Amino acid sequence: MCGNFTENRNLEKLKTLFPIDIAASDLALNLDIAPGRELMAIIRQGGKNRLDKFHWGLVPFWARDVSIGNKLINARAETIAEKPSFREAFKRRRCLIPADGFYEWQGSRGRKQPLFIALTDRKPFAFAGLWETWHSKHGSHARYKSCTIITTRAGESFSVIHHRMPVILKPQVYHQWLDTTNQDLVELAEILQNQIITDLVSTPVPQPTGPSQGPDPSGPAAVDRPQQMSFDWPKPDKPQRTQ
Repeated sequence: MCGNFTENRNLEKLKTLFPIDIAASDLALNLDIAPGRELMAIIRQGGKNRLDKFHWGLVPFWARDVSIGNKLINARAETIAEKPSFREAFKRRRCLIPADGFYEWQGSRGRKQPLFIALTDRKPFAFAGLWETWHSKHGSHARYKSCTIITTRAGESFSVIHHRMPVILKPQVYHQWLDTTNQDLVELAEILQNQIITDLVSTPVPQPTGPSQGPDPSGPAAVDRPQQMSFDWPKPDKPQRTQ
């Protein structure tokens, strides 16, 4: 967790919401981001905030090959300062990963209900992430850019959906998070603990149409009246708020 999400690639809209100075690649709407696929992330490089493409699944610079990225799509906020796969990136290579929402599933095996999780105002937001550039050790000059999404323990009400949730940063700490000169691990840990958004809505959506596809993201867009979430599982026709 987080295992699938949606991403808005309208550059003009993203520029109004996120600190972007340079867009390195052509953008196109991608309604389903899954592990291993490309996503867009904002990094601080050369004194500028750069929006660029990365593969989802972090490949540390010391890795033998890129296959390790399959196991590193998420990084636990509680241990990233210690884990060899993440600690250098946590100090020097942090990123923002824009998204519109993400998916979770609830229920027993074979009868899982997909849920679309979004902000209460439906605006795009940013996951806290880490990024790396990996170079082949076999004579190739190709660079493989990758990233991971940081997760944390779920708040009390979100825990009825999953015991962990992605770290969604508050906009006021975007610049602080991207600042490559900031290597104060205590300060960075405080951001991940206290400068995050937990007020979300969940909306049941149709089942995915294939094994590599997420649920239809058009479903939640039609629902516009979030209600306070209770600890009883919500009825499937209403969005529900989590804290």
